[in-house]
Amino acid sequence: MKKLIVICAAFLLVLNACKRDEYYIDGGKANPDYPGNMLEYLQAKKVPFDTVAQIVKLAGLEKQFTTEDFTFFAFDDDVIKRTIGTIRTEGLNSFLYFSGKDTVKTLDQISPVIWRKYLQRYMFKGANRLRDYPQIDLGLRTIYPGALYYDYNNDVSNIGVVFGDANGVRYIGYRQLWLSYIPDISKPNDNWTSIAVASSDIKPTNGVVHALAYTGSYLGFNRYEFYNDVYTTGLTPSATTTAK
Repeated sequence: MKKLIVICAAFLLVLNACKRDEYYIDGGKANPDYPGNMLEYLQAKKVPFDTVAQIVKLAGLEKQFTTEDFTFFAFDDDVIKRTIGTIRTEGLNSFLYFSGKDTVKTLDQISPVIWRKYLQRYMFKGANRLRDYPQIDLGLRTIYPGALYYDYNNDVSNIGVVFGDANGVRYIGYRQLWLSYIPDISKPNDNWTSIAVASSDIKPTNGVVHALAYTGSYLGFNRYEFYNDVYTTGLTPSATTTAK
């Protein structure tokens, strides 16, 4: 009897180990499909994408986000909050205040042209999942370089999949998508701003969403370019969408 109990216990341990291995290999059982279009997905996920959905509307890109198949690297609301900032914190409003300009009180004070320009830096033609991108090693780019892709503004980014290590063996572990903005295409290997994807292959009824990790980044990867665009264009009268 005692021997039987030991055998049963060993069997249960092996079974549980297999289940754990299955979880780690498959990355869990999450369903990537969303029963609505891309804009509906952003609106439904109020945290962290509520403000992003507002900017889509302000930029006049609702049609693309509801019907068009494309790949969107979704930044979160904190990127917008950090980029706008306050007069006491680093951000657009501090820049405007110390430049003697009015500060942003509602998001619709900023020109739709500006919102469209910076939002489109995260939009790429085609509905591409993680498996559609080549390998990149950010420390060994001469061998595993990823690939260059033009966004909707015809700006250039590198997109690639980092292959993690496992049990001391290189490149056989987890795979994570990375987006790297390249500010000057004449120097394609310099001054990258690289951000990891926290959740990839989210599939609404149109396109594919890859949710970027929280990194403390700014909208459009270049906050000073954004500040200068707003400064040069000026603000329109305040309307309805409060800057958060």
